[in-house]
Amino acid sequence: MAARLRALILPAILVGLQPEKAIPVTPETMLRVISIGLAGLAGTLARYWLSGLIARRFGETFPTGTLVVNVVGCFLAGFLAYSLFERFLVSETSRTMVMIGFLGGFTTFSSFGLQSFNLLRDGEVTLALLNIGLSNIAGLLMIWLGFTVAKIL
Repeated sequence: MAARLRALILPAILVGLQPEKAIPVTPETMLRVISIGLAGLAGTLARYWLSGLIARRFGETFPTGTLVVNVVGCFLAGFLAYSLFERFLVSETSRTMVMIGFLGGFTTFSSFGLQSFNLLRDGEVTLALLNIGLSNIAGLLMIWLGFTVAKIL
């Protein structure tokens, strides 16, 4: 029963609940998914530790801990993107663990920063500015909407 459940559920998770496009469940796939999850756990714990350390040092009137995590995450995204994709020969699984797992757990703002940087680097200034503007405006709007909907319910 457990094997059948795993064969049905994991592929659906891996392709966004589209079973017709399911990735076969192999030991390599399982190892990759578990590795990304563990790296995400490490990133989440690093975020918790660093933001807590900064908050204890500087207080919580301004979200300095979150700001520091986001800025450090952006630095790490740029540093690691160059290092892992252009400088060193690193396996795709290792890159995925670090870039999606660890940094995804640490801060998604680093993905936003890296994607905006890549658009600027590629000369897509309009798309970069659109990404920056829409992400900030839509993000704030969705926080307000979510807050409002929760308040109504």
